[in-house]
Amino acid sequence: MVVSATSPAELKALEDALLNTTGKVPLHDRFRALFALKALKSDDAVTIISKGFDDPSALLKHELAYCLGQMKQTSALHALEALLRKQDEDPMVRHEAAEAMGAISSTTCVPILREYLTDPNRSVRETCEIALAKIDWDSSEEGKKHVETKAYTSIDPAPPTSRLLSGQLKPDDVTEASISSLRSALLDTELPLFERYRAMFALRNIGTPAAVDALACGFSDDSALFKHEIAFVFGQLLSPHSVPSLLKVLQDTTESDMVRHEAAEALGGIATPEVLPNLKEWMNREDAPTVVRESCQVAIDMWEYENSGDFQYANTLEAARTTEVAVA
Repeated sequence: MVVSATSPAELKALEDALLNTTGKVPLHDRFRALFALKALKSDDAVTIISKGFDDPSALLKHELAYCLGQMKQTSALHALEALLRKQDEDPMVRHEAAEAMGAISSTTCVPILREYLTDPNRSVRETCEIALAKIDWDSSEEGKKHVETKAYTSIDPAPPTSRLLSGQLKPDDVTEASISSLRSALLDTELPLFERYRAMFALRNIGTPAAVDALACGFSDDSALFKHEIAFVFGQLLSPHSVPSLLKVLQDTTESDMVRHEAAEALGGIATPEVLPNLKEWMNREDAPTVVRESCQVAIDMWEYENSGDFQYANTLEAARTTEVAVA
């Protein structure tokens, strides 16, 4: 998305929406403001986003950290490091801070990521391991010379396996043998998590129903972090073929909140008809964890957008500009 110069009044409108200064901004509208700020990729946007870490919503704070990583601004590192060090913060938020540091990929992050390789929380430990491996790969010969023709705009926790780095699929890449080999790597718990993630993102890039089935096998893993990334990848793929496995995850009350929340948001993006009743059910169930209810609220907003014909989801900036013109 091409973003023209943003006025102070527009930034203030986005800040007020994100931080809910009126106390009346629905969570899904706060997410829209966040994504508008993310698109700016400016230090001003980083400052505004970082103010949101005092919010009580773990879901929102986790998304703030994710967006700071995707913006790849080193000015965000201080806030992200403080978040990782905050032991009483929700592990889902702390993990996202570590992942964001991996996305920014500054070698200055290496000491703190190494420090938290022994964190009491498994998801935080595993994220630090993957982030360190990504920073190392980014500075390797392969990483330095790699210019991926990306089908996805995100900065991922790991690159696809080497043969799929070009982004151009060859006939051999989509064969049963190739997908089976990647599936084996995905599920091999003897491999480093970074290598398993590389297989995961390679399968995402293939994107066929067989690749989706291979990815869905990852939901049998015992790592909540690993399973939540599978759900995230399904949210990128937007394949209706993944809906049954995602619904199963959302409905599993024994599954980690972190995994169920990611499944809900993926379902909102896929936006097929059978998804909406399930999202509404879990948004309204009193026994559902807060992060699952909130994720379903945001996912319903995404579902409605996908079925609306609107051109742009993060339209808060455009709304701010319209308001500014009307006031002027």
